[in-house]
Amino acid sequence: MRRKRRNPTGYLETIRHLPIIALKEERVILPLGMPSKPPLWAARPRSINAVRNALAGEGDVLLLTQKTGSGQPGEGDFYEVGAVASILENLETPKGEIKIIVEAFARAIVLDVAEEDEMFIARVRVVENAPIEASDKDDMDALTGRLLKAFEEYNTKTSRNPSHEDESLITNEAHPGQLADLVAFYCGQKEPNNLNLAYEQLQRVLSTLKAKDRIELVLEMVGDLLEIIDIEEKLTAQVKKQVEKTQREYYLTEKLKAIQKELGRGVDGNDTEELRERIKGAKMSEEAEEKGLKEVDRLDQMPPMSAESGVIRSYIDWLLSLPWDNASEAKIELGDAMKMLDEDHYGLKKVKERIVEYLAVMKLVERIHGPILCFVGPPGVGKTSLGRSIARATGREFVRMSLGGVRDEAEIRGHRRTYIGSIPGRVLQGMRDAGTKDPLFLLDEVDKMSMDFRGDPSSALLEVLDPEQNNTFRDHYLDVAFDLSNVMFITTANVLPAIPEPLRDRMEVIELPGYTELEKMKIAKQFLLPRQLAAHGLTKEQLRLTDGALHHIVEFYTREAGVRNLEREVTKICRKVAKHIVAEGDKSGAETKDADDQGKPIAVTARNLEQYLGPPRFLQSKTEKKDRVGVTHGLVYTQVGGDVITIEATKMPTTAAEEGRLTLTGQLGDVMRESATTALSYLRSAAHEHGLDEVDFQKWDIHIHVPEGAVPKDGPSAGITLATAMLSALSGRRVRADIAMTGEITLHGNVLPIGGLKEKLLAAHRLGIDEILIPKDNQKDLVDIPADVRKKMTIRPVEHVNEVVRRAVLPAEREEEGAIPPGAEIPGLPTAQTPPSSLG
Repeated sequence: MRRKRRNPTGYLETIRHLPIIALKEERVILPLGMPSKPPLWAARPRSINAVRNALAGEGDVLLLTQKTGSGQPGEGDFYEVGAVASILENLETPKGEIKIIVEAFARAIVLDVAEEDEMFIARVRVVENAPIEASDKDDMDALTGRLLKAFEEYNTKTSRNPSHEDESLITNEAHPGQLADLVAFYCGQKEPNNLNLAYEQLQRVLSTLKAKDRIELVLEMVGDLLEIIDIEEKLTAQVKKQVEKTQREYYLTEKLKAIQKELGRGVDGNDTEELRERIKGAKMSEEAEEKGLKEVDRLDQMPPMSAESGVIRSYIDWLLSLPWDNASEAKIELGDAMKMLDEDHYGLKKVKERIVEYLAVMKLVERIHGPILCFVGPPGVGKTSLGRSIARATGREFVRMSLGGVRDEAEIRGHRRTYIGSIPGRVLQGMRDAGTKDPLFLLDEVDKMSMDFRGDPSSALLEVLDPEQNNTFRDHYLDVAFDLSNVMFITTANVLPAIPEPLRDRMEVIELPGYTELEKMKIAKQFLLPRQLAAHGLTKEQLRLTDGALHHIVEFYTREAGVRNLEREVTKICRKVAKHIVAEGDKSGAETKDADDQGKPIAVTARNLEQYLGPPRFLQSKTEKKDRVGVTHGLVYTQVGGDVITIEATKMPTTAAEEGRLTLTGQLGDVMRESATTALSYLRSAAHEHGLDEVDFQKWDIHIHVPEGAVPKDGPSAGITLATAMLSALSGRRVRADIAMTGEITLHGNVLPIGGLKEKLLAAHRLGIDEILIPKDNQKDLVDIPADVRKKMTIRPVEHVNEVVRRAVLPAEREEEGAIPPGAEIPGLPTAQTPPSSLG
């Protein structure tokens, strides 16, 4: 069916109601007064209804471009300006879709949109091109000339060849506004390899109603296109020049190689054939072999002296250096493994038993099985050396990777090859150093990692440690999968809470507690002293270190959970003895290495120890020896083991406007400050129970100080210690100096359990404190306390602050019922005669 377009001449602006056809796929139709190319398809129900409505009436529709792409538009999803068009032809398909050819003849400003009869009807103001005023004719002629010239230049630079009919239509167009529409239409036609106006720009042209503004806008748009074309031509010329230079260099290089070969000075290419053979024989994965061969092909086509050639060669060398199929001769014998562990480490019975269980499962299933082991404990207790012993016991290569201070994810996964100087991450570097695909990989100080703008290393470790993922570990540098499933990973840490939760979830934590005094002395005699004698060229006949001297070193020269400082002190003694022996030998002229000619052995005892180590660095005890008011001893757990702290409290008349202030000093953390506030609130609420009825809390300020103010302190376990100190200061009653305590306090005075009990009790034992108050819920943890420690201490479980006050604050009566006296047997616990080594 063909409809004849009616003549709209005779009005410039008219209010009309028109059905809307939504244009999708970023199409904009300008009012050019000629049939649309290509035709429009009305496929959506609202558009089909709009076409039928128009055909039943005057045949006019409103063409609006929708803002939301190709989806179903809503009433507010159209641009505000569209084109009024007459339907010239229509054809309905069997599917119900209608193909139409329209002729847009005027702009229309949308006033409002409503949905009627399952189609959108718009109330619009139709705006047609107004005649040019005589006063504007000169300006419009100048703009028209500039636009035609710019359009001609655009056609020349884009190699567009408009038909004679189209060119005549543009050059003969009398109205400047219509000319601007025609130029914008042709510049908006998409052609391969040519720049054109985007649909947003065409919509701007459609929305510009005044002819002068429109022609200036189109002139600006065409000018921008010409400027971009000039830039692209310039860049193309530069690239062409660079390519010609590169080709010339390549030609001269190949010619030079040919001349050198004729003279007998050349080399056989880049040894690429040898590299290909090595890659094929490395038994690497199919993906890695394919990638390696491709890189060799690239290397074969490049000049040997080019920078890219060195990058490719470095990549191939890394591929070849990794142990793709080289396995160690690992053989697990449980008896030999336990023997080696005992040779290298004293005590740690539970830890050794867990390691042997782990190795037994590995032997049965013949692969790495179960979670990753994580050794947690204070410095110097043997975490790293224990990993080395496991490697020796299993016949694996040992690789240690320190993670302390690592912030960059690339340290784990490597740098991409796009960066200059990029290398694989430290995981693959460790695998290369091991030389086998199944080493023991120790990730040391896993709790010391941190994150910044460069990424989170702990997240990168998740893939390394997860057995479900690490068989296809992909380093950024290699960009091929590498199998880590045969690697035995072990991690170490000082503090468990510092390990991120997702990483901790993949590991089984094995705690290594601090050593007792007896254990340290045995370690010194069996391990440290023989090692240092050999390191300093001494023998047992030349130096004798008595038990009394060892006891004094442990007690007065070191205060630590491990034995690192103990070994330093033994080393210092060995140096001074070696110096003495050499000096005496020089005087006598005898050979210093002949033990028979060097006289009596040098004995280091408790009496002459100061001659070698100087005055003691620690007193007998740093705790108070005298019962005092407001001074209590608490137990804390730190990264280096347990420790004893002194808490001081005093009261003073308030002088500030704010009555009854609580002042806290000593660099206390938020949790410890809250514990102090909780303890004070409890004392105020239970003043009658503790004889504080006559104390006016509003008239007294309380100051709590924890000495060693430069050391940060935090945690809830000092709750009952803070409450006891404040109670003593407020009541004037003295606190026993031979007692220490630990436990969290509640507002009702209940004592809650705490962590790190073993380390805390060992610290109290080192300082000679006889009696300890612990939460009753921690009584189950006493099974881990060595028998020789329990033998010398009285441990009293408590449930409420009232029990703490009765035990610790004088002149309260000291009741003995309920106490666990020194050396008493506890059900389920080893007896006091059990060697400490059996308790780990």
